[in-house]
Amino acid sequence: MKKRAIVLNCPIDLYNADEAINEVRCALNEKRNFHIITINPEMIMNAQKNKPFFDIVNNSDMNIIDSVGVKLALKFQGINQNQIRGVDFARLLVKEAAQKNLKIVFLGAKEEVIKKTCENFLRKYPSLNIVYARNGYFNNDEEIIEEIKCKDPDIVLVGLGSPRQEEFIVKLKTKLQGAVMVGVGGSFDVFSGIVKESPKIYQKLGLEWLYRTILQPERFNRIFPVLPLFLIKCIIDIIAKKG
Repeated sequence: MKKRAIVLNCPIDLYNADEAINEVRCALNEKRNFHIITINPEMIMNAQKNKPFFDIVNNSDMNIIDSVGVKLALKFQGINQNQIRGVDFARLLVKEAAQKNLKIVFLGAKEEVIKKTCENFLRKYPSLNIVYARNGYFNNDEEIIEEIKCKDPDIVLVGLGSPRQEEFIVKLKTKLQGAVMVGVGGSFDVFSGIVKESPKIYQKLGLEWLYRTILQPERFNRIFPVLPLFLIKCIIDIIAKKG
């Protein structure tokens, strides 16, 4: 049975990494398409004003916590749940693909980033079966979807940024059978080595967002005021439900 919570009318699955991977394995074994969203406050706030995106979030197969902000929102409800960083979850999927000889697709980021990502993963997993890899600079979705469909992949990692990656996956899902699809945001930048990963101490303290903002100050306007507004809305929502 699914363990779920609701944050601002958006479902959040209360899984640890092992449980999430087991859900993936079940979907692959049963040949079910499986859309995973690595959800964060920006996505939940976007869902409040964007009905089509709200529907995507509510109709996905699994929404895992990829943010200390969502972790805090659950804590307000008395739920202690650790986050699963999207970049770590994507790594687990790549490892699963290598160990089980699954066909995997990498889609997104710049050309040099996606090439370096493939090189790095193949260095670590020489048997990894990358059947399709392409940069994220395209506007011919249907053509790209047909190219991916021809490869009959088991796992598809899409790094186009949100909500573009989720919208693309919804379209892709209608064309594939038995594929696990997940939006991975900027994970390819990390996998390629172009972007330095945050130190473990930042990850442990849930301050990865702060480290990335220090390195990339332009992120500040994207995070603020979204994060504090998100937390305030969560508190107001809880109070309203109790009252």
